[in-house]
Order: sequence, then structure tokens, then C-alpha cells
Amino acid sequence: MHQVELALQVGEIGVLLGPSGCGKTTLLRIIAGLTVPDNGRIHLNDQDITNQPAHQRGLGMVFQEYALFPHKNVFQNVAFGLLMLNWQPAEIQNRVGQVLELVGLSGFGQRPIHELSGGEQQRVALARSLAPAPRLILLDEPLGALDRALRERLMLDLRQILKDAGNVLGRPEGMTAVYVTHDQAEAFAIADKLVVMNNGRIEQTGSPQTVYRRPATLFVARFLGMENIFEARVIATNPAVLEIGDWGLETDLLTINHLPLTINHSSFFLIRPEAARLIKPGTKAANILNGRLIQHSFRGRYQLITIETSHQPPLRLKFELETAVTLPPIGQTIQLAIDPGAIVPLESG
Repeated sequence: MHQVELALQVGEIGVLLGPSGCGKTTLLRIIAGLTVPDNGRIHLNDQDITNQPAHQRGLGMVFQEYALFPHKNVFQNVAFGLLMLNWQPAEIQNRVGQVLELVGLSGFGQRPIHELSGGEQQRVALARSLAPAPRLILLDEPLGALDRALRERLMLDLRQILKDAGNVLGRPEGMTAVYVTHDQAEAFAIADKLVVMNNGRIEQTGSPQTVYRRPATLFVARFLGMENIFEARVIATNPAVLEIGDWGLETDLLTINHLPLTINHSSFFLIRPEAARLIKPGTKAANILNGRLIQHSFRGRYQLITIETSHQPPLRLKFELETAVTLPPIGQTIQLAIDPGAIVPLESG
């Protein structure tokens, strides 16, 4: 890990997103007390827990492998942590009922674990971690073992469960969570704060909307699958105009990477995939580009198209279906207008 600084508000869901080996699980283990940091401090509710043993931190953990006891039923699995904390039987009965209802498993208490689906088992693991009302819950790829369709259903449920858990478990300030995943859709669906990591460093922190619309670095843009990245030079200000080969693209930028615009400044820029609209020849618009349609791919509610222009790489753009039906045949010329607000400066990190 390298100079990682991360803060979450009470009740906030922070999602650590990045490729395998980027350090997100290591950071989670440091927070949990399972890995000792070389330096730095960890604070929870203004308490320094850096040197506190893992079992004294009051945290809950949910793993990809569920880690359920196969010889115990659902009730016994969820009650296990409460027994270790010496809760009374009536309190255990009440709390297990609360968390099973919270995760959508009311009436499942006597079910054997082996009779549950993968999604139901993950809900049991979540209920077990929530039962003691932890100060912080840590989730390490909790949906990673599920198939795509089930993950799609559970990711929204999981966010709502975490948001509802505070009131149910007597923490009206909300349940704070740190969630690890490499899946972008999962991260966007669950996060209040998204933390993109690479090579042991935090590349960008922000709301899912901000990170998606304004990726800060080359790595973040490419990791999110955005390919329209060009090196450009500022040739005018007020408004800013970028020179990319023989293109002159107007933008609404006032600064580049927090610095004032200056003539001849060179940097990398992203043209967002939703940046273009199809126009007819002779239409007056800013940032008109000509190209040749070389590929399109149906993706449900939109089509992903590839356009060959006078520059490399080819532009890869998204068009809603209503527009996509008017696209010319493959191999034909196409004219586009690029939205000035959809051109994003990138740091090289």
C-alpha cells in the first residue's frame, strides 16, 4: 500500500474497486485487523484501533465463500456470534428474527444450510455479520461466487439491506460499510463513495456518478472501459479549444487538472462514449467530425458503434436505440457532433 488516505462518514457505503492485485483486499484486511500496517493509523469513531486485536474491534465481515457451518441450520449460523458474546436466549431469538427479516429470509430459521441456494446462503452470511450490530461491516467480494443473473438481483437488495440495517439494529446513524469488488456494475449499484485502486494506490475517490462521468486518470478511464483517449494541445481559451491532429474541439473546460488553462498545454483527454449525436450533412453544430462506420454491437437498450476517423484509436460510442436505427450501413460515412461538455481531461497516473 502507498500513502492511502480514506475516510467514510457514519452510515456511508464505501466501495473499493479495482483489478485483482491492486491492494483492495489488503486494505480491507488492515481495517479488519487481520494484516498489520507498516505505518499509518486507523481510526473508527475517533478511536485509534491500529493496534487493537481483530476480535476487539467490533466489526462484521462477509466473505465470498460464505464461511457458514454446514452442520448448523440457518438460525444456529446467525446466532453463533451472539452466543460468543454471551447474549441471553430471548435476546438471541429476537435479534435472529430481526436480521432474517431484514435480509428477506423470514421463516428460514430451521432450514439446513445445504438446502439453500447460493444467494440464500450469502444472505445468511450477511445476517450473521449484522446480528451483533457491528460498528463497521466489511464485505470482501460477497457476490463473487454467484452467477451474473443472481448478482444483478442481489446487488440492489444488498445496498437496501445495509441502508435499512441501522434502524433495525439500533444504530439510527446508519450502518457503515467497506465493500470490495472488481465488478464495475456492482460497485456503481452499491456505493455511496467509490474508491478506485491501482497498484496499492487510490486513483480516484468520489460518488459513483462523478467517477463515471469525470474519471480523473488514464487508469480510471481505461478500467471503466472508456477507450476514446487522445493526447491534445490547448490552442485557445474562453472557450477552450483542443487540437487533436486536424481536429479542433471546443470544450467547456475552465481548468485542466485543477490548473488554469494555458495555450500550448498538452494533456490526455477522454471523449466520453455518450458524447456524440448523429447529424445530417449541412447541420450547424459545434465539433463536427466525419468518419466511417466500421462496427456496431447490439447491447440491449443501446448500440456500441466504432467509427474510423482521421486519428487513432477509432472512436467507440454509445447510441440509444432510437438513434441507432438511423445509423448508416457498415462501411458508409457518418457525421457526428461531439458535446463540448463530454470532453474530460485526464491525469497520467
